[in-house]
Amino acid sequence: MDSIGEQDTDSLFVYRHPDGAVTLYADTEWAVERGMKPEDLREVAIPRKLYAEGTIQEVREYVARYLEEHHDHPS
Repeated sequence: MDSIGEQDTDSLFVYRHPDGAVTLYADTEWAVERGMKPEDLREVAIPRKLYAEGTIQEVREYVARYLEEHHDHPS
């Protein structure tokens, strides 16, 4: 389990599409089953409260902001 400050987190594996959209995967095996290459995925820690109680749209927006803040722009 990862930690951001005092927040417990869960991890998602993310593919960022060239148009900026993100696809979320619970684990790399699931992503590979759906045709993804593990090297194309980023692991992102999601605050547990958001993971458990947030909408999928809220999680996607969190991930997109995280990737932008870490200069991971679509190619």
